[in-house]
Amino acid sequence: MAGEKTEARQQFVNFLFYKVDPAWRRLPPDERAKGKEEFEQVISNYRNDLITVCYSTIGIRGDCDMMLWRISYELETFQSMGGALLATGLGKYLHTPYSYLSMTKRSIYIDQHVHEGQEGKRLAIVPGKAKYNFVYPFEKTRDWYLMSQSARQGMMDEHIEVGHKFPSVRLNTTYSFGIDDQEFMLAFETDKPKDFLDLVHALRGVEASRYTRRDVPIFTCIAHSPKEMLDTLGG
Repeated sequence: MAGEKTEARQQFVNFLFYKVDPAWRRLPPDERAKGKEEFEQVISNYRNDLITVCYSTIGIRGDCDMMLWRISYELETFQSMGGALLATGLGKYLHTPYSYLSMTKRSIYIDQHVHEGQEGKRLAIVPGKAKYNFVYPFEKTRDWYLMSQSARQGMMDEHIEVGHKFPSVRLNTTYSFGIDDQEFMLAFETDKPKDFLDLVHALRGVEASRYTRRDVPIFTCIAHSPKEMLDTLGG
């Protein structure tokens, strides 16, 4: 009806990590090249159905080689694309050591901190704006949730104030309650890794940090085009 407000849709978010079997690097060069081309083509085929940002973790972590940050309005699209990726020549040699699922959701703590492009108000993520992405699952203790809203708000005000001192770091918080093992997924985009390190160090001193239950594993990811990401695999 005219004038009726359309409810904003929440997005599903997936951080999909792959590890390449070393046997893939012993394949003939032509076979490796074909497998990478097939993998890249699948990513391209789904560009109208979801957002995919590619990252390499080669030389940074030993348990994974690349990460696809995928954003969609339909869970089934993740599954369809995932199957297509595994069916490629490269996909047959991939393991999935980590895959995290979350959704966008408006934060309940941001009303006192209003500014343009505020992260906590967004239901739609616009990713891939920086070279580096620091990703990790996050959980609070049960004691955090048993406190009053006003008590938690006071601690979060301090937390947010510290974050504002590092404007070069863009936070993307998504929520996993009931749909995955963690409670939140955090993705910090920046072109200045030192600023992120200093931010995390500063946040260790805020009161809310007492109630952190889990904030590992942490993945340092470098953004690339799909082809560039695949070329870092060494084959």
